[in-house]
Amino acid sequence: MIAELVAEIGPLWHERHQAVLTSRPRRRAVGAGVKYKLVFVDRLLATLVHLRHAATHDVLACWFGVDRSTITRVIGEVRPLLAERGCTVAPDIRLCTLAEVIDHLGASGQTGIIDGTEVRVRRPAVGRKDREKFISGKNKQNAVKSMVVTDAEGRLLFCSPAEPASCADITHARKLGLVKLLADGPAVEILADAGYQGLGAQTGGRVVTPPHRKFKKNSPEWYVEMRERQRKAHSSRRIRVEHAIGHLENWRSLARREHMSDTIQAVPGALSRQQASGTRT
Repeated sequence: MIAELVAEIGPLWHERHQAVLTSRPRRRAVGAGVKYKLVFVDRLLATLVHLRHAATHDVLACWFGVDRSTITRVIGEVRPLLAERGCTVAPDIRLCTLAEVIDHLGASGQTGIIDGTEVRVRRPAVGRKDREKFISGKNKQNAVKSMVVTDAEGRLLFCSPAEPASCADITHARKLGLVKLLADGPAVEILADAGYQGLGAQTGGRVVTPPHRKFKKNSPEWYVEMRERQRKAHSSRRIRVEHAIGHLENWRSLARREHMSDTIQAVPGALSRQQASGTRT
C-alpha cells in the first residue's frame, strides 16, 4: 500500500512543490539552497501515523530527526493530497464525488446506505464567530458532522466534507445535492435512518427510511408488532454503515477540529484502499 501511495501521490506533491517555487520572485535558481531532510516516503509515513494515531508533531519530529515546523509543513502538504484521492472500490475504480457514487451504484445495481456521523471536537475559542454552530442538537456537544455512504457490504464509497454539527442530517444531505442526484440519476435504492425521513417523497421513493409512526397514542397491538418488525428489518439492512463509521472513528486524528474536512476525507481513502485489498487497519 505504501509503495502504491508513493507512486501515485509522489509526482503530485513534487508538481505542486515546484509550482510553489516557480510562482514567486527568486534571487536563486529553483533547487538551489538547503535540501530537504525528509524524502517523500518519510513525509507520507509521518502523515499516515499522525492520521491513524494522532501522534503530536513534537513526537514525529523526534522520530524523524527534524524540527517540529517541518512536520507541520509536511502534514499540511500531504494531507490534502490524500483527501483528494477519494474511496477505492476496486483497483481500477475510485470514487471522489457523490455524483460518481450514485452513478457507480446505479451501474452495478447495488444498494447504498447513508448515515451522518458526528465527531466530537474541541470547543471553539470564546469570541469566535459562529461558535454556537458546532453544538450538536442531538448530543449537546461541540462536534462536526459528515455524511458517510457505503454499499450493502459496508465498503466505504464516500465521506463528505465536515459541517458544523448544528446542521440536521436531512439538511446536510440536501446541501450535498443528494436529492437532485437521485431524482435525475439512475434508479438507486438508498437506505437511511429516521433522520432522513422526507427524502423518500422528494426522490420518488429511492431513499428508504423506517416507517412513520401513524398512531402517537394508544397504538393497536397489531400495529406496534408490525412496525417493530419493519423497523428491525430495516435496521438489520443498514447496520453495515454503522460498522464503517466505527472504523472511521478509530482514527484518532478525527478528534481535532482543525483541517477536519481534509482529515475526514483522507481517512476513508486509506480505509477503503485497505478494504479493497483485504488488509486490516
